[in-house]
Amino acid sequence: MTPVFHYERRKTAEVSISTTPLGGENPIRIQSMTNTSTLDTEASVRQCIRIIEAGGEYVRLTAQGIREAENLRNIEAGLHAAGYRTPLVADIHFNPKAAETAAGIVEKVRINPGNFADSVKTFRTVEYSDEAYQAELLKIRERFLPFLSICKKNSTAIRIGVNHGSLSDRIMSRYGDTPQGMVESCMEFLRICVAEQFFNVVISIKASNSFVMVRTVRLLVDQMERENMYFPLHLGVTEAGEGEDGRIKSAVGIGALLLEGVGDTIRVSLSEAPEAEIPVAQLLVKYVEEKKKLPETDGEVSDLYDPFNPQRRKTVASGKIGGEHVPVVVTATGREEEPSGLISDFIYTGKQLNFQVNAKVIMDFSVFSPGENRYPLFSVKEKDAWKTCREAVQFIRLSYKNLDEEIITLLKEKPATVIVVESENNHIYEQKAFIHRLMNRGVVNPVILKQVYNDSDLDSFRIKSAVDCGSFFLDLLADGLWIENQADTISCRQTEACSFGILQAAGRRISKTEYISCPGCGRTLFDLQTAVKKVKAATSHLKGLKIAVMGCIVNGPGEMADADYGYVGAGKGKVSLYKGRKCIMKNISETEAVEKLIALIMHP
Repeated sequence: MTPVFHYERRKTAEVSISTTPLGGENPIRIQSMTNTSTLDTEASVRQCIRIIEAGGEYVRLTAQGIREAENLRNIEAGLHAAGYRTPLVADIHFNPKAAETAAGIVEKVRINPGNFADSVKTFRTVEYSDEAYQAELLKIRERFLPFLSICKKNSTAIRIGVNHGSLSDRIMSRYGDTPQGMVESCMEFLRICVAEQFFNVVISIKASNSFVMVRTVRLLVDQMERENMYFPLHLGVTEAGEGEDGRIKSAVGIGALLLEGVGDTIRVSLSEAPEAEIPVAQLLVKYVEEKKKLPETDGEVSDLYDPFNPQRRKTVASGKIGGEHVPVVVTATGREEEPSGLISDFIYTGKQLNFQVNAKVIMDFSVFSPGENRYPLFSVKEKDAWKTCREAVQFIRLSYKNLDEEIITLLKEKPATVIVVESENNHIYEQKAFIHRLMNRGVVNPVILKQVYNDSDLDSFRIKSAVDCGSFFLDLLADGLWIENQADTISCRQTEACSFGILQAAGRRISKTEYISCPGCGRTLFDLQTAVKKVKAATSHLKGLKIAVMGCIVNGPGEMADADYGYVGAGKGKVSLYKGRKCIMKNISETEAVEKLIALIMHP
């Protein structure tokens, strides 16, 4: 199992990708993907250069056919002529011949096990006997070996890239739409590589759902270790979206795994210009690597913790905190411009006595006076007063070093006391050790995770807080979130929005419309970024609804499995509209597609 209470990078084999090797002792690499037509050499070269100059260490281009694969040679020549030697990666779906062509040109080829050899996804359930299933695996081997041979000959690396949205009917029929199915889809190809002594392989296993993505990567790492495989991993949350949501969702999923030492290269998939992904990825990696400086924690992993199938930590309900309630949000206030518009469950006013907020208020015990919707917050130094407090809902601030036998005994005597778990320098490993100790000792008090920042850059603040907090909610360990930012440039409203965004990205609390939107690539034949903005502008008030905006059919219908409605590219300037997995309107004009989608939502 990966480390729980300290940062230790997973040991992987090194993969040779031209002059930029991956895995082993190499740094975590940053990459992005073009969204130009791969047949448009000049536009593709220009976009590759923008990605490279932003800091991209690999650039991926789609090659849906042999013509596109062959034109990669011209794109590479254009880059070399301009003085750029960054490795190029071909992205292949449905077309093994295109993969074979690309393998003789670029440094790395990504194939998708869900559509490399299996038939096109139809969502049909087909019953396979063991013999028939083995026969299908032999067909995969026969189709894969010629490609593998070309990669060996040209020293071309392979990425085996599994996507939740494009599992084959064969895998779906046997394993269902599950993490286990995703892992097996990958392992089938890895076992062939190992049998053929081909180890220049990178793996990715992605989903648009951060919870599914993290759980599945953990399962894959565990399975590889069982079979003595140490291939490096490419991390990403597919169809993360754009703006604040895309950044938070990516940081929650990717960050949770990087903190466990898992991951050798990352791509942050935003529905924005590809070069905009690079600084987000760089910031994410840099922040996680700072965790190396944190002292190792002497925690003991609880037997109740299952990283492969997380179960919510058992707690009593204190008011609407803990038990079966959704996680709460606490926001600190105190600035004159804040107050009444906040929708947080609790507002922390500290030592203020004169405040105007239309919410439940948490006050430091030193200034607390009983009243409706007022709750005391004790420090560990005030434990004598806490012992005798009879308020129905009360809070106590604790850190890992405070959690001695006396405090544990008191918590058991007062199980409805809500713990606010703090740490110096946002030492998340100490906070995790704190919660595991509670689990080991049978303490069932609800826990609110508190993190404090002093970051004046909004993107930086969002990414850091999502990295620090995301895994607590993906693993169902905490019952609430309290984030503060002491920089004047970040408002309490922005802090509050970030808290709700983290909970939504982790799948713990839905507070707004959720969008699944891909970054686009050379397959996308309509203006994806404009479509995303138009759809969001018209539907953002529909709380709890999931809407997918997808560039093409590669992952479209599959990643929309749990979406209510979908907008999927079907051809040049053409879009198909879905309700769930059912296509309602096919090949309608892009110019009227958004309006028809909105009409479908409003009048299903």
